[in-house]
Amino acid sequence: MKVKQARPSTPPASFFRKSQTALRRYFGFSRRETSGFVVLVALLLLWLFLPALLRPALPQYDPAADQRQLEQVATELAVQRQPRAFADRRYPRRGYAPRVPVPQVPLAPFDPNSLTPLEWEARGLPHFVAERIVHFRDVVGGFKAKEQIRRTYGLPDSVYARLAPYMLLPDQLPPRTARSYPSSERFAGKFTERPSFPTSKFARKPAHLAIFDLNTADTTQLMQIRGIGRGISARIVAYRARLGGFVRAEQMAEIYSLRDAPDLIDSLRKYTFVKASFAPASLDVNTASFDELQSHPYMGKRLARVVVAFRQQHGPFKQPDDLRQIRILDEATFEKLKPYLRF
Repeated sequence: MKVKQARPSTPPASFFRKSQTALRRYFGFSRRETSGFVVLVALLLLWLFLPALLRPALPQYDPAADQRQLEQVATELAVQRQPRAFADRRYPRRGYAPRVPVPQVPLAPFDPNSLTPLEWEARGLPHFVAERIVHFRDVVGGFKAKEQIRRTYGLPDSVYARLAPYMLLPDQLPPRTARSYPSSERFAGKFTERPSFPTSKFARKPAHLAIFDLNTADTTQLMQIRGIGRGISARIVAYRARLGGFVRAEQMAEIYSLRDAPDLIDSLRKYTFVKASFAPASLDVNTASFDELQSHPYMGKRLARVVVAFRQQHGPFKQPDDLRQIRILDEATFEKLKPYLRF
């Protein structure tokens, strides 16, 4: 019987040889590549250490000089922070001696016209009120009633109520008696005519005035109304001319001098009227210049400038509602301006 012989195992040397071949195949470098790699590593190391090699040698730092400079600055700041003493330039205060309190006396009937300020203080009045009462007494020539003392400025009501029962004066001043003048019959032979008194330079306004048209009245007619003078009447006529005439009586309240005078406006409404058929002076918005438009009280410079620019861009206005396209023209101004427009 023939026995099979076992194959000899692969020696370890051949395994290492194969491994070395595989590593050399995938990770091996040629001689040229190795030389380039070495040169590249050398350049990288030189780039890392080159700044340190080229940097100049710095001198050794000595903090003593900087420390002395900081201490000097700190000393100067400490000196500046100290509060400075200023000389008192105000006027010296006057030295007032403390006021000695006046001893109080029990209340008893007294004559206010014979008391001194100290005696008033002894009855409970402050010093300044006591001096004020004595001064007031000297001015009026003596008190004649308690009512005069009560009206003294600064006298408390409680103090007056406490002293009033002891004042030897009546409560109220005596009523004044009407003066009697001699009749003119006794001097009929002495005077041939009555003395003439100077008359006022202003003419007396009529008590009963007939109403008149506000759009045709002049300053003379307007001045006949009570409270209307030369200045106000001139402003009314001037505003009427700028406006082109009043179409409503309420427009008088737009005048500067009458805005805060409702009583004068009521007087004007009482004695004036506006005809319902009155046609005011019209303003042609298509042909009027900027100066003519802005002089109207309801137009102004801003609205006149927009109206001129709008008609230049979009053509002339054909009807009043065309003005509603102007955004800055509010409804209230449009209604007031509408009676004065012409197209």
